[in-house]
Amino acid sequence: MEFSLSSEQEMIIDTVRSFVEQELYPHEDEVEKTNHIDASLADSIKQKAINLGLYATNMPVEHGGGGLDTLTLCLLEKELGKANFGLQYIVARPSNILMACKDEQIDKYLVPTIRGEKVDCLAMTEPNAGSDVRSMKCRAERDGEYFVINGSKHFISHADMADYVILFVASGVEETSRGAKKKITSFLVDMGTPGFSVETGYNSVSHRGYHNFILNFDNCRVHESQVLGEVDH
Repeated sequence: MEFSLSSEQEMIIDTVRSFVEQELYPHEDEVEKTNHIDASLADSIKQKAINLGLYATNMPVEHGGGGLDTLTLCLLEKELGKANFGLQYIVARPSNILMACKDEQIDKYLVPTIRGEKVDCLAMTEPNAGSDVRSMKCRAERDGEYFVINGSKHFISHADMADYVILFVASGVEETSRGAKKKITSFLVDMGTPGFSVETGYNSVSHRGYHNFILNFDNCRVHESQVLGEVDH
């Protein structure tokens, strides 16, 4: 059995290591001091990562991603993880759940996110629902072709950078042999959607330059075409 890295993996490691040393490390002191990353710097880092093929490496080749296997992704993450989290996150690895996009969602969300034209953020955690996902209280109720969403999400990372949210909410209840269980539906919700607001979250011990936010939904109407995957999954 062969355990040594392939020449391609060695090349990827060397490329990522050089990128971190040349493009991320020089900005760490400033970010650690100010807890802020200038937008122009973020854009520059993103474009350089795209040019080197380091952006969206976790996504399939057929949609424009890098298509790296699990081991190679781990090697890449190891090198990026040596840098300040806020800086290394700019070299995005979009949420894999976006592969559930269908029909017009593919061109509206999946492909632009892989290209770096849009940024996603994932919203699941609530004040009383973290690892216990089915305790979530943020809910969606169907109203014809729309769903009306009410509730809030906390500790939502990089919502300030995002163009849209992958939102998980309770959408019903089913009876099981173990009692009632909440059904969950995920939605693609654009920033600026009426009834959807974002406020500053909590200070973190680490992750300087990378922030979390509180998302509030007040009778936010989302069309059924924005459902990601299945309803009441």
